[in-house]
Amino acid sequence: MLYGIAAATTALLFAAVLAALIRPLALRLGLVDRRRARPVPVLGGFAVVGATCLVAGAGDWTGVAPLGAGVGELLIAGGAVSLLGLVADVWRLKTRFLLVGTAVAAACVVPYGEFGVAEGLLGVGWIAFVAVAFKGLDHADGLAGTVGVITAFGVGACATAEVMDGLAVLLSVLAAALTGFLMHNWHPARIALGATGSLFAGFVLAAAALITRTGHDPVASAGVLFALTGVASADVLLVVLSRLLAGRPVLRQGPDHLAHRLRRLGLTPPGATVVLGVAAFAGVLVGVLVHGGWIGRTGATCVACVTVSVVLLLLRVPVYGARRGSSLESTQVSGHLRVRNG
Repeated sequence: MLYGIAAATTALLFAAVLAALIRPLALRLGLVDRRRARPVPVLGGFAVVGATCLVAGAGDWTGVAPLGAGVGELLIAGGAVSLLGLVADVWRLKTRFLLVGTAVAAACVVPYGEFGVAEGLLGVGWIAFVAVAFKGLDHADGLAGTVGVITAFGVGACATAEVMDGLAVLLSVLAAALTGFLMHNWHPARIALGATGSLFAGFVLAAAALITRTGHDPVASAGVLFALTGVASADVLLVVLSRLLAGRPVLRQGPDHLAHRLRRLGLTPPGATVVLGVAAFAGVLVGVLVHGGWIGRTGATCVACVTVSVVLLLLRVPVYGARRGSSLESTQVSGHLRVRNG
């Protein structure tokens, strides 16, 4: 108990201090998120990854809080994913490469012996999906960190219920590191997670959630996993449907995520983050209750139905303006017609 409090406090403070030190370096190197109106440096994920790996690794190395079989490998695989994210932050890797690289790392941590090959491969795809989905949540100040903290506590509760103490320790340290990072990432953000931190957080959370469902019914597990990651999943579903319906490339970035649409409805940036944080808490709470057997699997079904309904409603919010080139071309054509008619 005392070690858990000390570890969480250390991770929180270390992440907060490290984020403050990384910010001027990222600005000097020009590593900023160009999707925003003001330059927000990326590489903040270094603070989260560093704090999580150092504190959790120290507990395991000293024997005070051993991570146990499989958890150490999960942390190493998460570190490898964060390096892939670093490459994406520096050289702007395409999403397809991030999916493939994350899937390779996920293939190294999925317990095939318990799930079987078919379900294990589905788990690999799901982990890669959630990791990239968390990267998408980094589009708004404080959103990825807030959802990450809430999800970490929820998955940690599931791990505790399964007496997976090492996994619960790792998740508590990750939650503390994300909390320390949020001191710099809340609106107006002074630094962002970037792919380095968002991929790491999403990967660790997804893999940990999958491991906690070892030995459970596959159908119920699918509902629990969706509930635990409902906001991230909803964001991907909304973006993909929106771009397909608009005839835009699915992998092209745009102002069409959850927080973007909520802001178009009149919410402030912090207000949108709070609303989505509450939604994440509701989904995670249902997932934990279903996992513990306190409510039936219909609870997770309700989360899925509500998520789909919200996505369909938000699809009606206009986010795509006329392309600059198209409007210029139409202006030139109309001008040419006026000259001819004149």
